[in-house]
Amino acid sequence: MSVTLSTDQDFGTHLSANEMVIVKYFATWCGSCKLFSPKFKRLSDDERFTQVTFLDVNAEENSEARKLAGVDNLPYFAVFKNGKLVNGGSAAKEEYVVDLLNQLISNG
Repeated sequence: MSVTLSTDQDFGTHLSANEMVIVKYFATWCGSCKLFSPKFKRLSDDERFTQVTFLDVNAEENSEARKLAGVDNLPYFAVFKNGKLVNGGSAAKEEYVVDLLNQLISNG
């Protein structure tokens, strides 16, 4: 898989077209966001998570997508199942994101 850049215009389509989605909300000025990008890409290629769609959303430019997850800090990760927010939080640790993914899959 790969990580798809999403905007307010196509965010809802991604959520409705994919059963399980994880979103990384970022800003261009956010150093932790930039540092996490290669880890997020690596997780998107991990065979454990092939059924999950990985999205990147610029939180500053896409206020509607940001509001859907209640983003309050960056980087922020949110998981959606069948178009509905399941869980989310701000973190820069890969273990946190892996836990979110495992919870999403195990509830599937």
